[in-house]
Amino acid sequence: MTTDQRDDCLFCRIYAGEIPADKVAEGEDWMAFRDIDPQAPVHVLIIPRRHVESVAAFEPEDAELAGRLLLAAAETARRLGVEEDGYRLVTNRGEKAGQSVFHLHLHLLAGRRMNWPPG
Repeated sequence: MTTDQRDDCLFCRIYAGEIPADKVAEGEDWMAFRDIDPQAPVHVLIIPRRHVESVAAFEPEDAELAGRLLLAAAETARRLGVEEDGYRLVTNRGEKAGQSVFHLHLHLLAGRRMNWPPG
């Protein structure tokens, strides 16, 4: 585990390979893997290697990482073949918003019609 990861974080441990995951794509500082409790036919989580609690923890110097995560989502959608039909990206911040793992992650959801408002 690198110094920018935490031993007590589920997603840091997945990134480090300590916990298995169904990986679908990865880059230099991110990983995409299937959610174990999918809410759509395609439900992938995209996480940064570095432990960041949520989008609210980003600092101005994290702008490049934030951009790379969005590019990672687009690349993952292309690899999964869902780009044409469309997909939804979601990130939750805080327990009331549904965040259950406090390591920043993007949900990529696809394969069904998405309703609005989302919930």
